[in-house]
Amino acid sequence: MMKRPKPLSGFKNFVQTHRPTIKEVVREPTAGGIVFRHNKKDQVEILLIQDSKGRWTIPKGHIEEGETARQTAEREIREETGLQEMKVQDWLGKINFRYRRGNSLVLMTTEIFLVKAQGDADGIKPEKWMTSLGWLPANDALDKIEYEDIGKLILLGLKKIRTQK
Repeated sequence: MMKRPKPLSGFKNFVQTHRPTIKEVVREPTAGGIVFRHNKKDQVEILLIQDSKGRWTIPKGHIEEGETARQTAEREIREETGLQEMKVQDWLGKINFRYRRGNSLVLMTTEIFLVKAQGDADGIKPEKWMTSLGWLPANDALDKIEYEDIGKLILLGLKKIRTQK
């Protein structure tokens, strides 16, 4: 006859003392862009940032008072990448994400736009908090992107780019 394992004594108290109860739900609207360009060989490249935890993603940030999602995407791309000239083209979709911050549940909604880099697209520079920033061939960008939902929107963006030609 097999012995049943003893329940972990004190586990319930551990969970209660180390995981505070959620006391509020915070909604954080954000916006960002899948920024692309055509390189000298006419191949599509995507501009990705690598955050302080090493995760590859797109430039994005919080929508400020009085700003539209489109304006936020453009501002955040400028701030996070140094890219100054761009054309915000199409709205690609919305991503919903949730995480815990202390005793708050944060519900983040990110509006994503397709953005064409213009002008000096090589003159990019990461913000201090970033690990890296760079133009990647589209397939490499899809391989590196940390978030599946953003990867799906990159694919949608690539389809739209192909139909523009």
